[in-house]
Amino acid sequence: MTTTQRLSNVTLKSLPASVQRPIYDRTAVTPGIVHLGIGAFHRAHQAVYTDTVLADGDDRWGIVGASLRSTDTRDALAPQDGLYTVAARDGDGERLRVVGSSIDQLVAPEDPEHLLETMADPRVKVISLTVTEKGYCHSPSSGDLDEGHPDIRHDLAMPGSPRSAIGFIVEAVARRRAAGATPFTLLSCDNLPANGRTLKRVVTRFAELRDRDLGSFVADEIACPSTMVDRIVPATTDADRQTVSKSLGLTDAWPIMTEPFSQWVIEDDFPAGRPQWEAAGATFVSNVDPYELMKLRLLNGSHSTLAYLGYLAGHETVSDTMSAPGFAVLISGLMDEEVTSTLPQLPGIDLSAYKTDLMARFSNPALRHRTWQIAMDGSQKIPQRLLNTIRDRIKAGAPFARLALGVAAWIRYASGVDEKGAVIDVRDPFAAAMRRQAESVTSPTELASAFFNMEQVFGTDLPREQEFRSAVEAALAQLMRDGAAATVTQVISP
Repeated sequence: MTTTQRLSNVTLKSLPASVQRPIYDRTAVTPGIVHLGIGAFHRAHQAVYTDTVLADGDDRWGIVGASLRSTDTRDALAPQDGLYTVAARDGDGERLRVVGSSIDQLVAPEDPEHLLETMADPRVKVISLTVTEKGYCHSPSSGDLDEGHPDIRHDLAMPGSPRSAIGFIVEAVARRRAAGATPFTLLSCDNLPANGRTLKRVVTRFAELRDRDLGSFVADEIACPSTMVDRIVPATTDADRQTVSKSLGLTDAWPIMTEPFSQWVIEDDFPAGRPQWEAAGATFVSNVDPYELMKLRLLNGSHSTLAYLGYLAGHETVSDTMSAPGFAVLISGLMDEEVTSTLPQLPGIDLSAYKTDLMARFSNPALRHRTWQIAMDGSQKIPQRLLNTIRDRIKAGAPFARLALGVAAWIRYASGVDEKGAVIDVRDPFAAAMRRQAESVTSPTELASAFFNMEQVFGTDLPREQEFRSAVEAALAQLMRDGAAATVTQVISP
């Protein structure tokens, strides 16, 4: 079937009855949220929750999404009036929902002033972010602002035409302050430990570097609640576009593929007001840290371990990896024997059931979540997903062989050459530096040592721990000698 009409406000009425779609007047929706980083995860997660709020009749919370680099999302969604489809897939089939909460899409580099004016609009009460770990321009090991980051240096020199999310936020704060407008709330939705506090720290420091009084204002007046977000969102393929468009009877240039599961835990600190996201299933709490720790260590730590080992073993997707010999046993052991003991008790959370659900989610054959996609930006992810757990295990005098294998697999992957000698397309802020390090050494021990020198990843403490060095070096040597597939089976059958 060839579809020629595009998904849009005009064509909504022609959708099949089985497709959920906006039931509210989109022309009456006003901007209440500016979201920086309007990528696939945001459109599968926060935008869906907000769509439910709009459907419940509160039209103050339209989302203006801004891409900080690429024009791709704007180019795909603007001809569709910002509409797109979320396809929730599992073994039982596919459920389609057209989401209408994105009322405008901007591209920051094309017109920084337009984005700043939008962020300074007093109707905007929330600035939310999914800019990935590297978008915070911070040191992952310390959480502090990287004051030498090229974008930070640029934004300090040219505050009126920023490049970074941090630069845009602080300039918008300064403009609203000068105009006497109510400060907005900053809402990080990225997988960072204490993401709200991390955001507050880097934004406050950047503001201090601009002006001491502005720094004090940010510290005192800008709320930055922490969040925990959870939904698996693979990259959309051309086959996905064709399948969804056929089901709609309309062309959708950029539908989103995801799983039925979705979770959002948010600290309730919004002085300027907020949407009633709880009506869409979000959970508001006084402290999100325990929920975040659970997710970062169980889900994200397992996901990264699967991604690096799975890629090295030649598996394209997470579900492919989970079905290969030994991997499910490895991940189950990682969660049960090395991670769970590092987590606090969570009232209302059954960790055993949560881990069982994770194993099923990882194995979902309907989600083609590529190991290469998850493997991106490992230098920014490994500290909170694996290294902090290892730190806790070392303090407890407990073994961490599976965690060490995950770290070793990242080093093997980030070195840039796979088990067949082919070049790996490593996407990471430090990709070039890591490749140079790998080329300058001749043994697994030397390779591990070269990576341990990356203080922004490993800090200064772990490289001094001989137990850590030995465990990672041994795992790396085994990976390089035997390959990932054989190493996994040997680890689970010592």
